[in-house]
Amino acid sequence: MASSSEDVLPTFELNDSQTSKLIKKSKESPFVPIGFAGLLAVVGYGLYKLRSRGDTKMSVHLIHMRVGAQGFVVGAMTCGVLYSMYKDYLAKSKD
Repeated sequence: MASSSEDVLPTFELNDSQTSKLIKKSKESPFVPIGFAGLLAVVGYGLYKLRSRGDTKMSVHLIHMRVGAQGFVVGAMTCGVLYSMYKDYLAKSKD
C-alpha cells in the first residue's frame, strides 16, 4: 500500500487555463492546429459546394469531401513529423 505522503492521483496545476495549455501545445507541435484549420476549411468548402454539386450523387460528394479533409490532415501530420525530425536531429548537430 502507498504511504500517506505519496499521492496516488495525478496532480494538476490550477493556474494553467485551457487556453494557455492549448497555446503551449501549439508551440510544441505547430502543425496540429494547421491540420485542424485545414480540416475545417475543407469541410466548410464542401458544405458550401453542397448546393451546386450538379447531378453528382450525395455519397460521391461526401466521399470526395472526406478524402480531401483526410489528405489535408495527413499532410499536416507528415509535415509535423518531418519538422520534429529536423529539429531533433539536423538542427542539434549544427549546434
